[in-house]
Amino acid sequence: MNERLLGVLRAPHISEKSARLQEINQYVFEVAPTATRADVKAAVEGLFNVQVQAVNLVNLKGKARSFRNRAGTRSNKRKAYVRLADGQTIDVTAKA
Repeated sequence: MNERLLGVLRAPHISEKSARLQEINQYVFEVAPTATRADVKAAVEGLFNVQVQAVNLVNLKGKARSFRNRAGTRSNKRKAYVRLADGQTIDVTAKA
């Protein structure tokens, strides 16, 4: 597998919303800021041996926060919503 594809997926995004989305066969991942839909699709299909139907990407701006009276900003993130074909699943909570 291409090493670029291994760097595309950073981590699964675990939240209440992502848990609800898993019921309709959709999974959420944090991805590299430069990742494209084709990159995410190839990475998920290669790593998990599943068939991907659709990929949607979302850019999240970092929030402005202050710490000890110093202004700062959290880092920006990029998330991918991946819909799998019917009957296929990914266990994102599995320990390696």
